[in-house]
Amino acid sequence: MSLPDQHDRVRHRIARRGRVRILLPIVACLLAATAIAPAGATSAADRSAVDGGGTVQSFWLHMNSTPVSDEVLATEARRRAYIVLNAWEGGLVPKLKAANPAVQVFVYKDLSSTRSYACRDGADDAQLPTGVGYCQAEKDHPEWFLLDPDGRRFEYSGYSGHWQMDVGDTGYQQAWAANVIDRSTESGFDGVFMDNALFPWDAYHKGVCPAKYPTDTAMQDAYKSMLANTRDRFVAAGLKTVANLSNARLHAGAWDAYTEHLDGGFDEWWLTFDDTDLLSEYPEGWSRQIAEITANEANGKITWVQPHHTAGADRPYRFALAGYLLAAGDHAAISSIDQTDGYGDPTPWPTEYDWDLGTPTGPYKTVGTNIFLREFACGTVVVNANRTDSKSVTVPLDEAHLTERGATVDQVSLAGTTGAILRKPC
Repeated sequence: MSLPDQHDRVRHRIARRGRVRILLPIVACLLAATAIAPAGATSAADRSAVDGGGTVQSFWLHMNSTPVSDEVLATEARRRAYIVLNAWEGGLVPKLKAANPAVQVFVYKDLSSTRSYACRDGADDAQLPTGVGYCQAEKDHPEWFLLDPDGRRFEYSGYSGHWQMDVGDTGYQQAWAANVIDRSTESGFDGVFMDNALFPWDAYHKGVCPAKYPTDTAMQDAYKSMLANTRDRFVAAGLKTVANLSNARLHAGAWDAYTEHLDGGFDEWWLTFDDTDLLSEYPEGWSRQIAEITANEANGKITWVQPHHTAGADRPYRFALAGYLLAAGDHAAISSIDQTDGYGDPTPWPTEYDWDLGTPTGPYKTVGTNIFLREFACGTVVVNANRTDSKSVTVPLDEAHLTERGATVDQVSLAGTTGAILRKPC
């Protein structure tokens, strides 16, 4: 299997496992307790007003190395705010920049593993999906491999050739940063997309805890150490850092604790897992995931959010997009992914991505139990974040608006886990 295909499988696995994390039995280690905030309970500070947000920004993860024509590259460069490429695709950076000098191009690098399949005849590949090569670690620093209580190395369960490393080891941290910075600056990347900034101790190894990190808290401390200890080097190199923080919602305070040492975070499974599994039904879903954007906007940080649903599934699409517009400012970006597609071809470009709702009049506000509204100069966004099977709620509007189908309305009726994006003459 090709390198990018393996990367895709890893990302899907860690994200999906987050859905059942709270149902897994405690097998070998003591799980750290996490508090759950009630739905809709974002604080006033989290809902601070932002200047932008009336237009959609989007990102593109081009992760499977499929050939892309110059025409497609130019199109995506012009309409995306951020693009992520593999390390060996640095030759695409000048083409993207030529089409849009403002687009920010990031390189994929895994924080947590080294890959033995990228070690050939005793030498690591020149361009790696990781920060430390397997050959280098095996020869010079075997202590960097994370071990289970029996002294065995951790290979990602179900993913041959992915070996989990000790992110709390300062030697590993500095080697990872040095290698990534050298390669990234050579290729002209604007930043680094750090995959697998993990939260649970057994994310990839079926309930077997690392001897060194026997709780979620210990594991999270190791990641915070790595992000904090390498932060200054990335800043000095002029490279922005965005980490994959999927499942942060399951751990109170985890998102902010990690992004403190980053330029931004990525939530790979945001609000919708598929066409019917909408996260507002879970207290840690709606409130914490909306707060990811509002907290980052207040701190001038990037947020990438990625809802999952099939193409043409209107309800989850509008629920997620309306949620994004409730909170977004100048830094957040969204990109829905079709459940049947991988990380390669450009994600769909819906009509609403080209709408301009104008300047927001302020932050979003609560207009009913788990009913949220945000007004813009040229439109209004409304979300019903109650359970899917709850009664519909009618929300009056300040003046006549147009629906996505062109109908004129002065109120909108929304069932649970639905959203509406409405325009008015401007």
